Amino acid sequence: MNRDVGFFNFSINKILTKRQTILDQARIRLLYYGLWLAIIAVSAALINLYIEHREILTFSTSILLVSIFILFKYLTFRPRWGIISHILLVLATMVNLSNVFITLQNVDIITAQITFLIIVFSFYMLGQTCGLFYSLVNLIPILLFLVLMYDSNYFISLKPKVVDPSTLIIAIFANFILIIFIQNHFYAAFVKNIRQLKETAEERGNLNAEFEKVIEKAEKSSQAKSEFLSTMSHEIRTPLNAVIGMTNLLMMGNPRPDQKDNLEILKFSANNLLALVNDVLDFNKIESGKVVFETIKFSLADLMQNMCGGQKLKAEEKGLDFILEMDDSLKNKTVFGDPTRLSQIIFNLISNAIKFTHEGTVWVRMNQLEDHHNTVTVDFSVKDTGIGIEKENLDAIFEPFTQESITTTRQYGGTGLGLAIVKRLLELQDLQMSVLSQPGKGSEFSFNMEFPVSTEIATVQAEKQPFAIGSTDSLSNIRVLIAEDNLVNVMLMKKLFSKWGITPTIAENGERAIEMVQYGNFDIILMDLQMPVLNGFDAAVEIRKMRDHKKANTPIIALTASALFDIKERVFGSGMNDYVSKPFKPDELREKMKNLVTTFNSQI
Repeated sequence: MNRDVGFFNFSINKILTKRQTILDQARIRLLYYGLWLAIIAVSAALINLYIEHREILTFSTSILLVSIFILFKYLTFRPRWGIISHILLVLATMVNLSNVFITLQNVDIITAQITFLIIVFSFYMLGQTCGLFYSLVNLIPILLFLVLMYDSNYFISLKPKVVDPSTLIIAIFANFILIIFIQNHFYAAFVKNIRQLKETAEERGNLNAEFEKVIEKAEKSSQAKSEFLSTMSHEIRTPLNAVIGMTNLLMMGNPRPDQKDNLEILKFSANNLLALVNDVLDFNKIESGKVVFETIKFSLADLMQNMCGGQKLKAEEKGLDFILEMDDSLKNKTVFGDPTRLSQIIFNLISNAIKFTHEGTVWVRMNQLEDHHNTVTVDFSVKDTGIGIEKENLDAIFEPFTQESITTTRQYGGTGLGLAIVKRLLELQDLQMSVLSQPGKGSEFSFNMEFPVSTEIATVQAEKQPFAIGSTDSLSNIRVLIAEDNLVNVMLMKKLFSKWGITPTIAENGERAIEMVQYGNFDIILMDLQMPVLNGFDAAVEIRKMRDHKKANTPIIALTASALFDIKERVFGSGMNDYVSKPFKPDELREKMKNLVTTFNSQI
């Protein structure tokens, strides 16, 4: 309904709106033009009755005319077609039945026309239920009157009035006009509605077809993005692997102090670049819904100690105090959860705290809030005395690729993904981050997480010592096949392995690796995944199919710089035993090689 319509409005255009359905608009038009016709017809009948000196009929017709005009005015002011339709039907029923039982005391053609008008109008305007009601209200009394007249039992003291032929002609003509108008109007509305439904169906069909194309395009785009990220990951990580690897090798060669400083800077910059690449890839993985949370047993205390050890050194390099506070009740608790994702959340928070703090302290706290024997609720918080965050920017810092300001980005660098990753990882577990911050005084980030508790008591594990070259668990006697097509990586691997007393055999592609395994004996295979001729996945599958049981079960470690989300599943699905991401840590690779070789040798 248009609220701008004034009381003195007589235009139909002002009471029709786009929010109304085609059927409602048709009903309003029917009332508007139908009432005009009724006013004209009743006025003509009134004039004729007045000339003929029919006082009672003139009076009742005058009341009817005034009622119709009031309803018309109400329609043009507030087009409540339902209420107006009911009032019209009640008036028509009263006129119809009063003519039959009192005024005319007869059922003639006018009565039949009015009854038909009421039936048609009530069904079209108000629907099936109201149409049936008004039809029966008019038909049953008329049928009763006919029965009474048939048995000559109807008698009232009022003498029936006789309508002269001119008035009768006017009434019959007006009624036919109204009947034809109603039928014509609703037929046109019906046809228009059918056409619009057909057009809507065609438009919807076209939209569905376009929507399917958009979905297909989006899927292809998503696939292309994943492939692009995988390719870029491989292309970026491969040279990074060489840079970090060569830096590690040079640092293992007892460099001079000035050379060591330069190597530290080189290593720090390479690791910084690697962290940026990892952030982008990890965020894309999280946004794509590819994150699956593990449920494994771990010690909260060990996790916090191990993770904060490296961060403490980083803080002390900046001259910051680093304090780790743990609730005593949590130190011997073993819980179930995903330690990798929990570490990622806390690591990002601590890294941010150290990055944005020039002087002062970084606190990392882990407190027990609730203990229900089988579950424990833990509050994790990271607090700093850094630059702080303006209140209006608190929401923005959790958006991807966003930092508090352009000045912050220029001064501190980074992708602006750390907190976005933290927020997404918490939201995927139905958890929320709480932030308290004051500009110039520091910030505190905290969240609560519930863990199922293991009944076993956690034991403090001795720190694993790195393998020493020349020790009893040296790998100098093992036979290693490296399938790698990148010459820089091949040179790096040879130099690294020479430090361990290993002379590896090199295969430049997967097909060559299969041939070498067939005609040679190896204790372990290091398999690059993206190689020409035959990739690492297919090569591993073929090796596992070999008839020689020993060769078919040779341990295979995948070396990958790929960022594909399903890389882990594909590695194990092709039969490989483990994988190491490039750039890899020498100690991590050596640890995995030793474990797999030891297990393999014990089984043959």
